[in-house]
Amino acid sequence: MSVTTYPSERDLQADREQKQTALSYLSEAWAEALHDGVDGDCLAQASLFTAFAELVGTYGEDAVAKFVEGLPGRVRNGEFSVALAKQ
Repeated sequence: MSVTTYPSERDLQADREQKQTALSYLSEAWAEALHDGVDGDCLAQASLFTAFAELVGTYGEDAVAKFVEGLPGRVRNGEFSVALAKQ
């Protein structure tokens, strides 16, 4: 018999805080690289490579391959689009 455990609200909050902190660090590094003349497309490709390499190291190739199968729909649904405020 296996017991299913669910993350607590406290665990979920800690995870959200970690992700927000990580995003802040990455945004700062991205801005600095752009300021230094690194092309945005090159940054994006290097970032994706690094992210996928980390995920594969953590979860394995099969799990990451399954994860990326859902990316086309998420992209088409606007999940990664940044809404720009019109001035």
